[in-house]
Amino acid sequence: MSETYIDPSRANFEAFKDLPRDEPIHMLNLLLYRELAEYPEGHEHAGKGWSGGRAYEEYGKTSGPIFRRVGGEIVWRGTFQTVVTGPDDMRWHDGFVAQYPNAGAFFEMIKDSDYQRAVVNRTAALMDSRLVRFKPGGAGEGF
Repeated sequence: MSETYIDPSRANFEAFKDLPRDEPIHMLNLLLYRELAEYPEGHEHAGKGWSGGRAYEEYGKTSGPIFRRVGGEIVWRGTFQTVVTGPDDMRWHDGFVAQYPNAGAFFEMIKDSDYQRAVVNRTAALMDSRLVRFKPGGAGEGF
């Protein structure tokens, strides 16, 4: 597999911050879990033998209340099956689209101290991920 990504680079995060903050956003999340979660030494879940999927469940449980408080909701979720167009080594376990009322809500979430404790579970869980911002568009029959 090529290069992996868990957290945004400084340049990517600056580009995100430079976009409008007062309009709804969709965040495409693609997730590839570790076989065994990698928690920092001394963390309450270190040594429990959790899978990456189990650690991500914990992330969802602990970050979910903050996500909902800022107005976030999941608008689509799916389980990976195969790549139709793309690199042969591209694979994901799960994907979803999170909708936020605006980018400010996303910033509010990630700055929350409870979220900052919860995100350790995400980092422990993931081998690779993508987080891609989109401006929501209309749904319908055409492309």
